[in-house]
Amino acid sequence: MEMTPIAVSALAGLLERRTGQQLVAGRRWRIETILKPLLRDLGFETIEALVIRLRGDEASPLADKIVDALLNNETFFFRDLSCFHHFTSEGLGLLHAARLGQRRLRIWSAGCSTGQEAYSLSLAIGAQPRFAGWDIGIFATDLSAEAIGRAREGLFNQFEVQRGLPITDLMRHFVQEGEAWRIKPGVRAPITFLQHNLLSPPPPGRFDAILCRNVMLYFSPQRQRMVFSRLREAIAKDGLLMLGAGETILGQTDDFASDRELKGLYRPV
Repeated sequence: MEMTPIAVSALAGLLERRTGQQLVAGRRWRIETILKPLLRDLGFETIEALVIRLRGDEASPLADKIVDALLNNETFFFRDLSCFHHFTSEGLGLLHAARLGQRRLRIWSAGCSTGQEAYSLSLAIGAQPRFAGWDIGIFATDLSAEAIGRAREGLFNQFEVQRGLPITDLMRHFVQEGEAWRIKPGVRAPITFLQHNLLSPPPPGRFDAILCRNVMLYFSPQRQRMVFSRLREAIAKDGLLMLGAGETILGQTDDFASDRELKGLYRPV
């Protein structure tokens, strides 16, 4: 049965009010597929019945479950490999030179989903001898409590480890548990996972680099400017910002400018 416009509008409104993210037209056709497991688990036959049960109580556990399901948690290891390598080689190279005196590096993975980006950063930094002995801190945040819970667990199924993760890294840095793979404590050690809304004040401290990839796509222009302002609060004056391959600052913010040397990376203004 096709969803009614009222049900679609109610779900889109719930998501935007709770998270600031818009349920754009290109994603609305997937609502039934996304919510099907939730309907089954809770015993609802239709999306409309779910919306009726919600009854405007947007602070209820049911609303939490709906929002968590509607959030796009698409991610994988070493996503957009050429861009990721550009950041971890040239970008971190500049930060390494700038932080030699402190030998300390703080990175924020904003919108980390189930943790593959944060773990990829830990693997990439750990493979670079120039960072041996450094104090490395990776703060990984996401709005979804369920995604953060999975990220903390560090347990990935076969499909997930096959998406972008080199077999050498899998065999060296993961332990097989049944049909799943758990990341080893040494890779997990530098990472702190936190639930966080990008529209809220940022985590404490200043970050040398922020990765906020494929998140801005879901915000309205007004909220994009708000998020950029939050990121500007959180970044060091000589820090680096990395966005998704299809994202840009052009026409969105005056808080950042393109780095003159590193294409695709941005500096605070």
